[in-house]
Amino acid sequence: MVTTVLDGCAIATVDGSETFYSSGHVVITDGVIRAVGPGAAPSFGDAVVVDASGCLATPGLVNTHHHLYQWATRAVSVDDGLFDWLTTLYPVWAGIDADVVEAAARSGLARLALTGCTTSTDHHYVFPASGGDVLGATVLAAQDVGLRFHPTRGSMDLGESAGGLPPDSVVESLDAILAAVGDAVAQWHDPSPGSLLRIAAAPCSPFSVTRDLMRESAAQARSLGIRLHTHLAETLDEDEFCRKQFGMTPVEYLASVDWLGSDVWLAHGVHLSDADASVLGAAGTGVAHCPSSNARLGSGIAPVPALLGAGVPVGLGVDGAASQENGGMSDELRAAVFAARLRYGMPGLRAREVLRVATMGGARCLGREAEIGSLEVGKRADVALWRVDGPFHADIVDPVDALVYASPPPLARLYVEGRPIVIEDELQTVDVESAGRDLRHAARALATRASA
Repeated sequence: MVTTVLDGCAIATVDGSETFYSSGHVVITDGVIRAVGPGAAPSFGDAVVVDASGCLATPGLVNTHHHLYQWATRAVSVDDGLFDWLTTLYPVWAGIDADVVEAAARSGLARLALTGCTTSTDHHYVFPASGGDVLGATVLAAQDVGLRFHPTRGSMDLGESAGGLPPDSVVESLDAILAAVGDAVAQWHDPSPGSLLRIAAAPCSPFSVTRDLMRESAAQARSLGIRLHTHLAETLDEDEFCRKQFGMTPVEYLASVDWLGSDVWLAHGVHLSDADASVLGAAGTGVAHCPSSNARLGSGIAPVPALLGAGVPVGLGVDGAASQENGGMSDELRAAVFAARLRYGMPGLRAREVLRVATMGGARCLGREAEIGSLEVGKRADVALWRVDGPFHADIVDPVDALVYASPPPLARLYVEGRPIVIEDELQTVDVESAGRDLRHAARALATRASA
C-alpha cells in the first residue's frame, strides 16, 4: 500500500457542507482518499509526506466539454460566429487522421493537466473515411498524459444536401454510427469503480444530425448503460433552425426524441428560458457551461444561476481550442464568474459556487459524483494542490478567492487516482516540448491537405 500525505494546506473539500480548513491534511492510500481534516496529519508509518504549506487543496477540476482534435486548427476564422466558423472549418477537419488527432489530443490534455484538470471529456464527431482510428487516438493520448477520460463517440448524419450544416463528406450513415458506438463501448468502456475510461454517445447538434439518429442513439445508449451528450441551445441561429425545421424550441426538440434524463448532459445551454431550466432540472439533465468559447464566438452568456436554481447539474467546459485558444481549465472559473455577473449583476456567481460547478458539478454531469468532485473519505484521489503563497496570491486572505479571481496559481501537485501527474508546474508523464513539436507538424500537415 502506497500512502501520500498532503500536510499543512488549506483545503476546500467541496463536500455537501462546503467544509473548509485553513490548515489541514489529505491522506491518500492506493488511489483513494483515506483521511481529510484540520491540523497536522496523523502518523502513517512510511508514508510519503508532502509539505503543502502555502497551498490550497481542491478536488481536481472536471472538464465536461471539449474537442481535442481542434488543437490542430487554432486561430482560424477568429471573427466569425458559430455557423460561419463551422462552415469555414468543416472542410479542414475533413482531412484529419489518427496521427493529427493523437498529436492534438496529447497537447490539449497536457494543457488541461497543467491547469488543474484531472477528468476530461472529449466530443469527437468528425470521422473521415480514410482517417483511421481517430477515437482510439484520443484514448491513447489520454493514457499517456494520465487523465481520467470520458471520450464520446460523436456523429453527424445530416449533410448539407439534406438541409444540415456540415458538408456531405463528413457525415456517416445511421447504421455505421450505431455500429461504431457499439464497437467503441466494447473496446474501451470501463464501468468499474474508479474507472479511468468511459465512453458516451454524442450525436453532434440539431443542425447536423437527424431525428432518427437522436432517437436511435438514446435507445442504444440506454441499452448499453452509457451516457448521452450533444450540443444544444448554443446560438440564436440554432434556436431559429429548430423552430423552422421542427416547429419547436431546442429543449422541446430534446423531449420529442427522448433526450431528457439524468443520463444526459448538454454542451453550452446559452439560450435557455426559465421554463427550459425547470424542464432540465426536473429531468436531471446536465449542462456543460463553456464561458470563454461562448464569448469568443459571440454566442451569448448561459443563464448559470438560473440553471443552478432550478436544480440543473452544471459543469464547466473548455470547449475546442479552435474556439478557445487558451485551452486551460483554471481560467474558466474566473470567466464563469465574470460572465454570470455581466448577465445578472451582483453577485451572479461567487467563488465557492463556481469551484463547486468546476468539480462536483462536472462530476454530476458525468455520473461520477459518488467517486470524484469532492475531497471526502472513500472518494478517488483526484486532487489539485495550488500554490497561493507567492507574490501574486499571498495578499489575498481567502485562498479560494485567490484561485478564482487572481491569475491561475502555480500548480504544486496534481494527482489522478493518487498518481502525481504534475509536480511544481511540470508534467510528469509526457514531454511538453515534444508534444508541442508533434502538434506543429500535425497542424501544418492538416493545413497543407486543406489547401491542396
